Amino acid sequence: MGFKHAAILAPVSFFLGVLFICFNVDHRILWGELTEDVVNDSFHFYTTFFNAPPAIKALLHGMVGVGLLGFLAKLHKWDESAVFFDGSSLAVYVFGIVVYLTVTVNSLRTIADPVLEGDAAESREDQIMAVRVLAAGNIIMAGCLGLILFLQAGQEWASRSEAKAIAQWEAEQRKDNAEKKDQ
Repeated sequence: MGFKHAAILAPVSFFLGVLFICFNVDHRILWGELTEDVVNDSFHFYTTFFNAPPAIKALLHGMVGVGLLGFLAKLHKWDESAVFFDGSSLAVYVFGIVVYLTVTVNSLRTIADPVLEGDAAESREDQIMAVRVLAAGNIIMAGCLGLILFLQAGQEWASRSEAKAIAQWEAEQRKDNAEKKDQ
């Protein structure tokens, strides 16, 4: 595994870890009984997440950038493997970023800092819906990241299988050439 491969796998694994921590709250919101305790726990968790120090947010966004740079570096090679596996992985990664920007950021704002006045005032029901949408978005992003890991593993398997097939073919060619010389 090279640096470019690690530049993809590290951010993807990091974000899967973050989403796994969020899953402790998300699974109760999505598939459990929606009680007041569950809602309050999720509000507290995501409010803490939203109010994290800037260094935490910078780390998260920096890891997004490392992943994008890793994909662009791997795509620079532009062979069949890069087009199929890395191109598909990049598309899934960008989709995950779009879900983050459109769902996660807006839902976190609704949960942690709701609008309380005016025509666009957000009620508690709006906050509960936001936390449910956020939980569903987290599941979608985790699926995207899992797909990226699957595609990268598939690329490595295909590369190794190709190298093995080429080595077998070259061994057969050497054996045939040796037999022809002996005759």
